[in-house]
Amino acid sequence: MSDPALSPLDTVKAFMRAMETKNYDAAMPLVADDCEYENIPMAKVRGPAAVRAVLEPFFAPVIENQFVITRFAVNGSVVFMERLDRHRLADRWVELPVTGVWEVRDGRIAVWRDYFDVGMLVTRWPELQAAMAAA
Repeated sequence: MSDPALSPLDTVKAFMRAMETKNYDAAMPLVADDCEYENIPMAKVRGPAAVRAVLEPFFAPVIENQFVITRFAVNGSVVFMERLDRHRLADRWVELPVTGVWEVRDGRIAVWRDYFDVGMLVTRWPELQAAMAAA
């Protein structure tokens, strides 16, 4: 459940903690009904169900996630965060530097944009490219 008393940074961190274990039932209540989510340069989606529909197939082969926050800044309701996303697959870890921009409203994530190098991602995780092409 979202908590309007949480700071924007704490809301984002709570979401990321839930996603480290792929606990969608804990993560999605932190996403606003009209949330705008975009993995640049992929298509933009809106709302918790659409966010989950993007994340679940992406994380399906992942055994464990680690989101290592390296830097962040907060300005009012906006959280800017640099992080290293680490995904443990059956045979290896895949690491990807990511920058996220989040806007939190009433304790829920209203805007979430992640910026990363798609070329780096598919080089490090080629199976993902095949899965994306099949979708």
